[in-house]
Amino acid sequence: MESAFRTPDTSSVTVGVDGSQPARVAALWAAREAVRRDRPLHIVFGADTDGRALYVSAETIERVRFNGRELLDDTAKAVSAEHPGLTVTTEFSRADAVNSLHRAGGLHSTIVVGNRGLGGFNSLMLGSVGLDTAAMATTPVIVVRGVDGAEETGTVAAAVRDEHDLLIARYAAREAELHKASLRLLHVWNVLESVGEVVSMIDGIDEIAGGHAETLRAVTDVIREEFPDLDVQAHAEKSISVAGVLVEASRHADLLVMGGRRVPGALGITPNLGKSTHSLVHHSHCPVLLIPRTGSDFGSRS
Repeated sequence: MESAFRTPDTSSVTVGVDGSQPARVAALWAAREAVRRDRPLHIVFGADTDGRALYVSAETIERVRFNGRELLDDTAKAVSAEHPGLTVTTEFSRADAVNSLHRAGGLHSTIVVGNRGLGGFNSLMLGSVGLDTAAMATTPVIVVRGVDGAEETGTVAAAVRDEHDLLIARYAAREAELHKASLRLLHVWNVLESVGEVVSMIDGIDEIAGGHAETLRAVTDVIREEFPDLDVQAHAEKSISVAGVLVEASRHADLLVMGGRRVPGALGITPNLGKSTHSLVHHSHCPVLLIPRTGSDFGSRS
C-alpha cells in the first residue's frame, strides 16, 4: 500500500534542532534545500516541557525554555547569514521532539533531521528522535548524513524495488532537477530469495534477472518521458545484501531517495523502519530522503 500522496511535493522544509552539531549541520543543509525549492524554512525545537512538568522544578523548565529559544534564535541567524533571502520561521514546542516535528510538518512539509542527536553515542548510530520521526512519518523525511567536507557528485540516486516505486523515482527526478544533477535509478534484488525457485532450472537465474531488469526498465521509461531534459541512468543488480549495495551507491550520490518502508513494532502499535531502510539511515554516505510507504522492507518478501 502506498502513501496518500501521488506526485512530488516540494513544499516547505521543517528541520529539528536540539543543540547538537549534527542537528546544526542538518539545519544548514535544510536551508540549502529550502532555497533550491524556493520555499520557506521552519526550525523547530521540541522541549518536552509538558512531559517533564511532573518531576522537574519550575526553574529547570524555565531554563529549558530559555535555552531552547536561544538555540532557535542562534540557528535562525546562522541560516540567514548564509541565505539572506530565505524566509525563516522558528517554533518552540512544549511537546516532545518527534510529535513537535510531525505537528509542525503538517500534511505536506518535508522534515529534516540530523543523523545523531545529543543522546547519540556513536557517529554511525541515528538517534532515537530521528528513528522515530522517520518510522512514524506520513510526509517525506530527510536524514542528513555524510555532508561534512563532502564534494558534490552531481548525482541523485533512487532505490526502485518494483513498479509501485514510481512515486519514489518521481521524487528523485524532481530532486535531481533541483540539485542540477543526473539521476541514477538502482534496482537491487536478493539472489538468495530466488534459490528455491530455480533449483531445477538451469537458466533460472538469468530468467529472473531479466524480469527484474524489465521492472526497472518500465519505471525508467516513464521517468524519461516525464523528465525529458534529465540525464537518467538505470542499473539492475543482484546481491546477497540489498542494503550493502545501496550503502555503497550512496558514496557516489548527493542524495539517496528510497521508500521509507515500515514494519509493525512492539505489540504491533509503534512502527519500525524495515531492515534495509534502517541500514541506510545508519550507514549511508549521503543524506537519505525517505518517502513513507507501508508494507514489507525493500528487498524483503517476508
